[in-house]
Amino acid sequence: MPIKIPDTLPARESLMNEQVDLIDSSTAARQDIRPMRVLLLNLMPKKAQTEIHYARLLGASPLQVELTLMTTASYSPKNTGKDHLLEFYRTLDDVRDEYFDALIITGAPIETLPFEEVKYWPELREIVEWSKTHVFRRLGICWGAQALLYLLHGVDKVQMEEKLFGIYDHNLSPHHGSRLMQGFIDRFPMPVSRYTANTVADIEAANLSILAQSECSGVGMVRCDRSGDLFIFNHLEYDADTLNEEYRRDRDAGLDTAIPENYFPADNPDCDPINRWRPYAFLLFNNFINEMYQDTPFDLATVDYEATMGA
Repeated sequence: MPIKIPDTLPARESLMNEQVDLIDSSTAARQDIRPMRVLLLNLMPKKAQTEIHYARLLGASPLQVELTLMTTASYSPKNTGKDHLLEFYRTLDDVRDEYFDALIITGAPIETLPFEEVKYWPELREIVEWSKTHVFRRLGICWGAQALLYLLHGVDKVQMEEKLFGIYDHNLSPHHGSRLMQGFIDRFPMPVSRYTANTVADIEAANLSILAQSECSGVGMVRCDRSGDLFIFNHLEYDADTLNEEYRRDRDAGLDTAIPENYFPADNPDCDPINRWRPYAFLLFNNFINEMYQDTPFDLATVDYEATMGA
């Protein structure tokens, strides 16, 4: 089944060129089914690129998905025009009385800041609190995962000595017991780009389950068994060239960023990188949507959200 996005969203053309299955609003309204409602809180500076990353993965589900784009009202990004935000994005006040199957919180280029020093932190805290009574399940990516862990479970991030940057193999936990990981092999790659991490000790102390871990880059994927919330510290959604763009951006800014590990063929930045992780991105998001479809009722307003959150 296709993904429903705004008819005039600029990302639509790129998605169509990739043959992502799309549906326009008028056609979706005629179908006698309830789409899976996904709210994407896009905190990345390049909004359009991130829209494509997630719409591509959500659009691969056999279920109809309705994607709603969300931004913060308390902070306006510098790299996205106000007209684009006004036309395609909603804020908490716009969706406060609605219900969603999932809230996805993306990464953000602010991970070295303490959480409380982030300009939109009070608003993000309010969004996460609101989600406890209006969203069935949460999915955090990179900084978004760390923020969710901190707000929901009190698990703080720790600063690393240098940027962790590259493609790292992750071992699937032999005791994961999760439908989310169906179809995964025991060892799979994930792109990593961050200066902070979450420790095994802190995660286990919060009674959370580690789904995937790397000998080189640490914990990669964590789940709360009570709520079903998922925390991914890395970037399965990335394009083949995304780390290359980050590498060259850092170098142009005068940062002494090393070549991404295990990324360029023969560690040669003149060679085109190969996307080895995308099949697992599609598989994970497909499993996430399918599992949610099996767990949610037709009417999201009838969900016992306190029980879902383990309260």
